[in-house]
Amino acid sequence: MTTPAYWDEAKAHLSKKDKKLKSVIDAYHGETMRLRGDAFYTLARSIVGQQISVKAADSVWNKVIAAVKISPKLIANTDSTVLRACGLSNQKVLYMHALANHFIDNKKLVAAWPDMSDEDIIKDMTSIHGIGRWTAEMFLIFNLARPDVFPVADIGLQKGIFRLYNNAEKMPLADIRSAGERWKPYRTVATWYLWRSLDPVPVAY
Repeated sequence: MTTPAYWDEAKAHLSKKDKKLKSVIDAYHGETMRLRGDAFYTLARSIVGQQISVKAADSVWNKVIAAVKISPKLIANTDSTVLRACGLSNQKVLYMHALANHFIDNKKLVAAWPDMSDEDIIKDMTSIHGIGRWTAEMFLIFNLARPDVFPVADIGLQKGIFRLYNNAEKMPLADIRSAGERWKPYRTVATWYLWRSLDPVPVAY
């Protein structure tokens, strides 16, 4: 796994723009987001992580990768009972199979994702059963290393913002979006550090 080329530049930019965020960046000096080059792996891992904690997702994912090699063909051919035994819900098993079949049936479109805009990728991905905007945003962050992704609906991101800027009190979504404006064009990096401020291990997909 590799680190985005823009990481150091982004840290300097964010530290200059936002002193509170700088304190988080300084607290995790030497740590960086790690990219994964396999598109299917990133999306399958994101499905596992939907609506559960990082710790729970890691536990389920470790069972999945112990049970089956992560590839479209092998996941498509894996019986549902095997995936359920790893801790996946019935719904997430359906999502995993839908994702695998999309990769098998749409190889040219999948290969074109790196050359598409963020919103065009999100539009295509959300046509896959079980892939919502959040999962597509995780792909943009952890696979394509897009620098300015801001997944405002992410619970971890919201909690990080509430804790750092509002004494852990909730804020309206509009205020969260407004807070993110100061982090452009590196909202991906700001998001990662806010996640890091909450979790004992770095978030990875």
